[in-house]
Amino acid sequence: MNIHSVAAVYFSATDTTKTVVSRIAQRAADLLDAPVRTVDFTLPGARKSMTAFAENELVIFGVPVYAGRIPNLLLPFVQSGFSGKNTPAVPVVLYGNRNYDDALIELRDVLEGNGFRTVAAGAFIGEHSFSYSLAAGRPDAEDLSHADELADLVVARVTGAEPMPERPVPVRGHTPVRPYYTPRDRAGNPVNILKVKPKTKPDCDHCGICASVCPMGSIDRGDPAVISGICIKCGACVKKCPKQAKYYDDEKYLYHQHELEEGFARRAEPEIF
Repeated sequence: MNIHSVAAVYFSATDTTKTVVSRIAQRAADLLDAPVRTVDFTLPGARKSMTAFAENELVIFGVPVYAGRIPNLLLPFVQSGFSGKNTPAVPVVLYGNRNYDDALIELRDVLEGNGFRTVAAGAFIGEHSFSYSLAAGRPDAEDLSHADELADLVVARVTGAEPMPERPVPVRGHTPVRPYYTPRDRAGNPVNILKVKPKTKPDCDHCGICASVCPMGSIDRGDPAVISGICIKCGACVKKCPKQAKYYDDEKYLYHQHELEEGFARRAEPEIF
């Protein structure tokens, strides 16, 4: 393949997916002596039009994992907002140390259905959006070394130094994809936090950062305590507030947070396909 440019495409509320995708894209571009362009569809304004890619572009496409799959409110745009022309692509998912379940195979199949040719894939780990301790500080240097490894593999395949995988690239997961993961309490009852929204501390200085980083555009710029739209629990407003004025106090949310922190404290490792 004659690659003219590399595209880093991602949704990344807390910048962990961005970090991995950008690393892969930049290393691949350096090896191919090609320019990099970024398509960041994290904020609402970026999800209003379709992006088309040519046959001679290499696309590194990343999304976070929510409940084991592509985030449900993001899925329609991922399905309709991008098109390829037999464009080589690398699906990448980033999860918070629990599991990526069927997110990678789901993203692979969406890209294949939209005209992309998946040539490799990867699942990486980032600090969980609910927590500061679960996969804290990840992706770290070791994770990024695996990102470089994936970039090297991708370049070898698109330049013919390594054989191309079957189409689509074989990855771990189930087809058809399974339902979204449902947390449960100790009695086995579902823990539903879909309608939970963050609270705002009295010392909030109304700087507006939380409103500007909310992927759903749900936080009022004039009064950050007002969340008129949906909350996807992405962690952007909590982790990017300089005063740590955003927080969750919902009992079910905190139960699920602690359950994750206690049950998945081991170090999960990236997987490359």
